[in-house]
Amino acid sequence: MENSEAPETRGSGSVEITTVSTEQRTSRGGWNAAIFVIFVEMAERFAFYGVAGNLISYLIKELHQPTSTAVQNVNTWVGVSTIFPLLGAFIADSFVGRFKTIVVSCVIFLLGTVLLTLSVSVIPSHSRKAMFFLSLYIISVGEGGHRPCVQTFAADQFDEDSPEKRKEKSSFFNWWYLAVVAAATAATLLVIYLQDNIGWIWGFGVVAAVLAVALAIFFLGIRKYRKEGPVGSPLTRVAQVFVAAARKWRVDETRNENDEVYHGDKPCGAGEDGQPTARNLVRTNHFRCLDKAMIIDNPITSSSETKNPWRLCSQNQVEEAKLVLSLIPIWFSCIIFNVVQAQLHTFFTKQGSTMIRSIGPHFQVPPASLQAFTGFTIFFLVPIYDRVFVPTARKYTGQRSGITVLQRIGVGLFLSILTMVAAALVEAKRVRTAREHNLMDDPKAIVPMSIWWLLPQYIICGFSDAFAVIGLQELFYDHMPEPMRSLGAAAYLILIGIGSFVANAIISIVEKISSRSGEKWLVNNLNRAHLDDFYWVLAGLSALSLVFFVWIALRFDYKEFEGDRVTTGEIHLRSGGHSAEEV
Repeated sequence: MENSEAPETRGSGSVEITTVSTEQRTSRGGWNAAIFVIFVEMAERFAFYGVAGNLISYLIKELHQPTSTAVQNVNTWVGVSTIFPLLGAFIADSFVGRFKTIVVSCVIFLLGTVLLTLSVSVIPSHSRKAMFFLSLYIISVGEGGHRPCVQTFAADQFDEDSPEKRKEKSSFFNWWYLAVVAAATAATLLVIYLQDNIGWIWGFGVVAAVLAVALAIFFLGIRKYRKEGPVGSPLTRVAQVFVAAARKWRVDETRNENDEVYHGDKPCGAGEDGQPTARNLVRTNHFRCLDKAMIIDNPITSSSETKNPWRLCSQNQVEEAKLVLSLIPIWFSCIIFNVVQAQLHTFFTKQGSTMIRSIGPHFQVPPASLQAFTGFTIFFLVPIYDRVFVPTARKYTGQRSGITVLQRIGVGLFLSILTMVAAALVEAKRVRTAREHNLMDDPKAIVPMSIWWLLPQYIICGFSDAFAVIGLQELFYDHMPEPMRSLGAAAYLILIGIGSFVANAIISIVEKISSRSGEKWLVNNLNRAHLDDFYWVLAGLSALSLVFFVWIALRFDYKEFEGDRVTTGEIHLRSGGHSAEEV
């Protein structure tokens, strides 16, 4: 095939495969390309946290909403912003590709931040609330296209054709998240300071300006990117497996000889032209009922001319469907983790607003700025984890990432329990201090207790993030079938949104139950609220979530390709999952 600037697209059944020349693949991609993608992601995270980090303060102070209503509005917006990525990922993977989706979504995001700036400045006061919320949800639409594609697009810049390159990609997720946290931390320090001390127009205006500059930088790297075209609807391939298995429900799925299993129209591997082709997934024993879809119950159905994909699927296609199914229990087990994370920019910020925040005679620490300490913790931990812990652990475990991805997530879930325990203990002390100084019925009074008492819960949250969030990002990228990686990123993001909605549901349930006893737990007067009891409820739910996660992890099979070298700690027991030591 001749080298060309544009990639060639060729059909393969219902799926299109984008191919490029060997020279083009080797001259593009890698860190030289990924760095431009990282810049646009940093700007987007800077913008999002610049809006979300202090949003509760704007709703309470400027729009005069009750505390519980403001918290629920913040959670709803965050939830919607992280559910739209499912639609954005589907559009990117099926129709337009990740690069074009990123460009369009960044423009929409920029429009939303410009309108947000106008809503707090030139828009008349009687229309300000409507324009403010309209701008917020335009930003949500931009998030929907940007978030599921940008990390996947950056990871696509790295090859996976050797163990060393797979190690490089695993390391990429650590440094990617470090860059994201750097942007979020900068927003909590700079943007929130501008909002609290200079004005909301300056806070939101800086956000719009940074996005515009980052979009220009992103275009500078356009000739360096590896761009994969749309592959058609990947969900169709999964649906075909379920339909084919259902249509052959009478067929015995007991393992058959190779000639009774459909392996595809042609063997997978590298073509003579150097084009990469899909590798064969190892056949596994879990979700055995789906194996019916690849069993040849009638020889004529395996003919390439007459094969009905809704009755006969290849082994690879069936294993792809199993990969998707195996992630669902992990997904559910991490919802409460994201409920805990939702407290970071809601009730944690409200706690800080009632405490002593002065540094010197003139400076007041914005309560939302304490979120920066979560970022500082990640700055400190991730380089040590990547450069010290991983190489050391690799010598003992044989894992390219030091420990398994599930082990990393499990540590993060455990630390999220400690986050809530620390928050509950500090809140109990804050209420005792208010009672000792007769401030219980004065909601605007500053409790004589330093805001720095909140640091432990922010720092533990940072440790929890560094383990669980990076682990989830890597799992939902690596374990998903390659044509569905944007959807995998969206699935992880939806966790954040569902966590916010579940947080709202828990608040509503707690409010309803506690009101029956005559004393609501989450009233506007935080001194009379039972926020510490609410935190203990979340700690208990987190513990139950961890138990469920461990139970699932013990039965989880990692994705493995035929011909891959299986090393100590990475081997999965195809007849029954991992041993306890491996998880």
